[in-house]
Amino acid sequence: MPENFLQQNLSQTQTLAPQMRKSLEILQASSMELSQIINQALENNPTIEDVSESISLDEISGDPGENDQLESLNETDDDWRDRSIMDGSIQPWTQDNEQRRQHLYDSLVAPETLQRHLECQLQLSMVEPEVRQAAGAIIGNLDERGFLDIPLHDLGIRLDLDHEDLDQALALVQSFEPPGVGAADIPDCLMIQLERQGLVDSIEYRSVRDHLEALARKHHPRIAKALGTTVERITEAAANIGRLTPNPGGDFNPGDNPYIQPDVIIETNEDGMLTARLTGEQLPKLRINDFYKDMIGKQGIDSKARAFLREHIRDGRSLIRSVALRQETILAIAHQLILRQKEFFDKGPRLLKPLTMNEVADALGMHATTISRAVAGKHILTPQGLMEMRSFFATGYQTEGGTEISNAGVREAIQQLVANENQSKPLSDEALTKALKQQGIKVARRTVAKYREQLNILPSHLRKSF
Repeated sequence: MPENFLQQNLSQTQTLAPQMRKSLEILQASSMELSQIINQALENNPTIEDVSESISLDEISGDPGENDQLESLNETDDDWRDRSIMDGSIQPWTQDNEQRRQHLYDSLVAPETLQRHLECQLQLSMVEPEVRQAAGAIIGNLDERGFLDIPLHDLGIRLDLDHEDLDQALALVQSFEPPGVGAADIPDCLMIQLERQGLVDSIEYRSVRDHLEALARKHHPRIAKALGTTVERITEAAANIGRLTPNPGGDFNPGDNPYIQPDVIIETNEDGMLTARLTGEQLPKLRINDFYKDMIGKQGIDSKARAFLREHIRDGRSLIRSVALRQETILAIAHQLILRQKEFFDKGPRLLKPLTMNEVADALGMHATTISRAVAGKHILTPQGLMEMRSFFATGYQTEGGTEISNAGVREAIQQLVANENQSKPLSDEALTKALKQQGIKVARRTVAKYREQLNILPSHLRKSF
C-alpha cells in the first residue's frame, strides 16, 4: 500500500505588483488604447479629474489676494506631478467638462460598412417587397470583398426565398456601387465591371472570361492567337483590365482604421534642425482632486471611507506618473532616432541604418524590453511619411564600401531595380542579386526572393510584358 506524505519546498519566484503591471500596460498601449485606459479611470476613480478644459487662476477668483495665497501654498513634488499629464492650468471639476466630453463622444460617427452602404441604395430602389427582402438577404451574406461566395440556389433554400426573386435581387445588387459587388468570384467581378462599361463581348471581356490565368501570366501571344487579334491589342486590354478592382469591398473593410494617430512627430524647424514633439492633445489631462486629498486629513471621517480614498488617490497618482513616464520614454526614443537616423529623415528609406533596441536602451539607461514595449503599436510621423516606430529597429548589412544599410534599405534598392527594369526582360532573383552586388550590397539570392515577396513583387516570369 503506497504511503502518503507531505513535503515542503522553498523556492523564490518573481511577480509583478499590480501597479507595476499597470505601468507596463500603459507603456505598451497605443494612443487609442491609452485614451480608453484614461477614460475608464476617470469613470471608476472619483479622485481623478480631467483638467483639459483648463481655466486660469484669475478666472477662478477675481480677488488678487486669494490668488496670492494660492501661489504661496507649499506644494510637494508629488502634488506638482499630479497637476496634469502635460502642461495645463488648474481647474476645479465642473459638470460642463463632462457634458462637453459626452457631446464629443455622441458626435463620433461609426465608419460606414459595405453592408450599410448597399442597404442605403436598396432603400432608394423601387422594387417589389419580395425582391427587396431577397436583396437584403444577399447583402447580408456578402463577404468582406463584396462577393456572394455561396450558390444562389443554396441561399434560397436556406432562407426559403423564391428563385425568381433572388435572380432579380442579385441583378439589383450587382447594379449598386461599388461596381463588382454581388459577384461570385474575381472573374465574375471583373466581367460585371466591364458590363457596366458597355464592354460586353469585347477583347477585355473575352480575355477575362476565357483566358484569365494566361492573362495573369502575361502570355499575350497565346491569347492574341486564340482571340484572333494582335499582341498589342491584348497588351492594351490587359492594361484596361488592370484598372478594374478585384476587391470592390476593400474600401469598406471595418477592420481597417485609416485614421492612425501618430504618437510623436519629427519635423524640421525654422533653423533646419530636426525636432521631435509628442501628440498628446487627444489625451485628457489629469490631476488628483484637491477636495478628496483634503478630505483624508479631516477629523471624524469614517475609516473605511479614508481607506477607500487613500487607495484611489494612490492608484490615480500611479496612473498619472505612468502616463508621464510613457510620454517621456517615447520622446527620448524619438530623440535617439533623430541622432542615429538623420540621413534617413533627410534623404529617404534607402539610407535607413541598422539599429537595435539594445543600442537605444544603453544610450537611455533602460532595458531593451522597455524599449520594445515603448515602441509597440506606436507610430511616428516623419518627413518620409507615417511609420511604425518598430520599423526603425532592424538588422542590416555592410556594403563593400563600409557603409551600413538596413533591411529596409535593401528592399528599397530591390524596388528601384524592378521599377527601372526592361519589362520585356524582367530581372530574375539571380539577376537582382548580381545587380545589388554591383551596388556594393552583398545578399543571398534566397534573401532577395524573400524581400521581393515582402514587397508583393511577382516573379520575373509573371512580370514579363510582350
